[in-house]
This record gives sequence, structure tokens and C-alpha cells, in this order.
Amino acid sequence: MTLLKDKKREDPISNNSSNLESPESITKKIKTGEYSVAVYGLGHVGAPIASSWLRSGVTVIGIDKSQKVVENAKKGLTHIPEPGVNEAFSEGIRNGKFLVYEDPIKASVDSKLKMICVPVLIKNKTADLSAVKEVALAISKGLKPHDIVSLHPTVPPLTTEKFLIPLLEKASRLKAGRDFFVVYNPERIYEGRAIFDIEEGHPGIVAGIEKHSLELAENIFSLIFRKGVIKISSIKTAEAEKLFEGVYRDVNIALANEMSVLCEKLGIDFWEAKDAANSQPFCHIHNPGIGVGGACIPVYPQFILDVATKNKVECKITKASRAINDNMPTYALSKALKMISKKDIKKAKITILGLSFRGGVSDTRLSPTYSLIKKLSQLKIPNIIIHDPIANDEMLIAKNKTIKITNDLDFSIKNRDLIILATDHTEYSTLSKEKTGKTPIYDGRGILNPNSFDAGSFKGIGR
Repeated sequence: MTLLKDKKREDPISNNSSNLESPESITKKIKTGEYSVAVYGLGHVGAPIASSWLRSGVTVIGIDKSQKVVENAKKGLTHIPEPGVNEAFSEGIRNGKFLVYEDPIKASVDSKLKMICVPVLIKNKTADLSAVKEVALAISKGLKPHDIVSLHPTVPPLTTEKFLIPLLEKASRLKAGRDFFVVYNPERIYEGRAIFDIEEGHPGIVAGIEKHSLELAENIFSLIFRKGVIKISSIKTAEAEKLFEGVYRDVNIALANEMSVLCEKLGIDFWEAKDAANSQPFCHIHNPGIGVGGACIPVYPQFILDVATKNKVECKITKASRAINDNMPTYALSKALKMISKKDIKKAKITILGLSFRGGVSDTRLSPTYSLIKKLSQLKIPNIIIHDPIANDEMLIAKNKTIKITNDLDFSIKNRDLIILATDHTEYSTLSKEKTGKTPIYDGRGILNPNSFDAGSFKGIGR
């Protein structure tokens, strides 16, 4: 019996076969709930994607390796503070459209479309695909003929073709492009407005392993991308496209940082010059800052550099930009510390405003604040307060007894020797000398009005 079963699984299914269901039919069945969509990973990417499917009336199976995430999802809750997700999860639970599984193999068996939404970060300067591999192996054990597997995290070019597909084929003993179909749809979301970005912000990008896969992607993903989809000729091109988006921003932030440093030397207000320059339609100078954080912009250029090195191609601009942005916390801190006397640095009471990598979000991944903390710890600063209105890090406090994290702004800036603004939370934009008194403040994000402080107590990037 086993041999017969294995033989059957090895028989390829031709795309011309009469039993091959049309993309239109599959899309209709997904819309009506006859076919389910499985979302693997309910984090920063998977949670809003699952929400958009639920808001479209689709039956969604949610899976995550974190037991806490699974337990919360079953209650209609998410650990990601993303607008609209809790509401979509809760409504999905109530109407029976959101099914939360603990078994990833069963989720594969019970679904038509399997969406891989797990994170891909950097490890030893190369992409860490371990989470993708774990999910792919689970999916392959429940993969059925004519199923669809889609990859969504940002990855180096050729990841889908050279890494994901061979894994699926070997473990399932089915052939991609004949027995099952593979698509790539890179996430293009901005934290804090992820659902809007999916549904209304911009078109989705889709690519397929062959013609039928691409047609499937175009039809199915049009259900949630109201601005339509852009079809890309190959998966590796779509993978490159997504990296271009992140590298573009990293390079332009580095340019802004470089120009802001020059402006400081020349006594020029960078921000005034930038605003005037950007009034010309072909100029889009970005904002400089104390550092570039998050799981996207600092990471994607590393993917490019790794692939370039392996293919003996120099990407000088990308490499130089990453170095400039990586150095900004050190540069900004050196400027800030000059606001207090050298003899007082060792006993200084320093406050950092902001732990998250960007204003308005609680995500602290690769936040520049961690670089500031590391440098201050090396200087043996005895008293560090970190204020953030929404972010926290209990592990950081446990490891370093000299650090206190609070959401009490008045407490964090009272009787301090130096304040460093590291995150552009809106709560900080109205700070003035009435609040901070004579305490020196360094604005690492350019959101404060210099005229709201005494000249000797204010410095900022590009000022």
C-alpha cells in the first residue's frame, strides 16, 4: 500500500490536465469559504495579512509557534499593537471564519493557500531562513495536489527558487509548477497602518513559479489588494524589487545624515535647506536621524551586500550607506556628551527619550537606543533613564541594573544632567524649556523647535 501511495504522489499533474481548476474558480471558493487560507506566523506581517483576509470574508487558519500568541488569537487578540487587527480577529472568531490551529501540518491539510509570513532577519551578515525552513517542512507534510504556497517576507533574490521550492519538493515528493503552485508576494506594510497599506495603500506585488502560479496569484490576491496587483515576470525579480524599496530608503537616509553632519560643521540649518530643496519635484531628501532601526531598513541592504559578495559584485553605495547609518548613534552621542563637562560624565544622570525604533510604534527591534545604551554602559554611566510612552524591555532592565524604563515623562526629565531624544514620538514634539528647564537636550530626530530652548541648552542633528 505504501509503495502505491508513494508512486501516486510522484506522478506529475500537467497544467493542461482537465482536472486542473481555474484561477477564477479557486478564487471564488476562497471568497465563499469553501477553500481556506492558512497564515503561518501571526506577527508584524502575518497578523495584518490575516486580518485583511478576514475583513474580505475569507476563512483563515492562523498558526504561530508561540503558545502565547496562539492563546491570544483564540480569544480574538493579538500581541501586535496594529490598528484593526484585534477587531478583525474578534469578528472572525465570532462568525467562525478565524480558526486558530496549534498543529501546522493539520493547517496545511485543511487549507488551499498556505502563506508563509514568518520573519527573516540577519545572522552572521546573511539571511536567517531557519523560520521559513521550519514552516516549509510542516507545510510539505500536509501539501496536496493543486495546493498553493506563497512566501511573504523580504528575502534575498533566488530564495524562493533555490531554497524554498527544493525543500517543499523533497519533503512532499510533489513537483512545484505541476503538482502544486508557488507564488511570491512581498509584504509592503508600514507599522501602524499595515491593514490600510494592504487594502488601500498601494498595489500588491505578485510573481509565480510559472504561468498558472502567476495567474493564481493575480486572481487570489486581488481579493485583498483593492489597488490591484503588479505582475512580475519572475520570482527573483519580485524578490529584488522588495529589497530595492528598503535599500533606496537606507541610501537616502545616509545621504541626509552625511549632509546634516556637513551642515553642522558649516553652521547651516540642514532642515531649512532640506525643505527648500524638496520643493523641487525631483528632489526627495529624507530626514537624518540618530540611527536607523527596525527589522526592515537596516536588514535589507545586508541581504543585497551578501548576495553581491557571493556573486563578486561591488555595491559601494549600499555598503557606504550602511556604514554611515550604523555610525550615527556613536556620532550623535559624542555631540550630546559635549553638552556636559568631561569631569561630570562619569556621574551623569542621563535620560534617553524613546526605546522603539520609530515614533508611534512599540517595536524595539534594532532600535538605535540600544546602541546608545551600549556606549553609555561602556562609559560606566551610573544612572540611565529610558522613557517611552508605549514600548518596554524587561530583559534589558534585568541585565543592566543602572537602567530604568518608565512611561512617566515628567519623572524622566526631572533633575537630569542630559536628555537625548532618540525616537520621534509625537509626545516629545512639544517639549520646551518650560518642561526641561536648564537641562541640556540633544534632538536626535529633528522634531523639536530650537527656539523653544535656551541657545546653550539645545543641540540637534543638522542644527
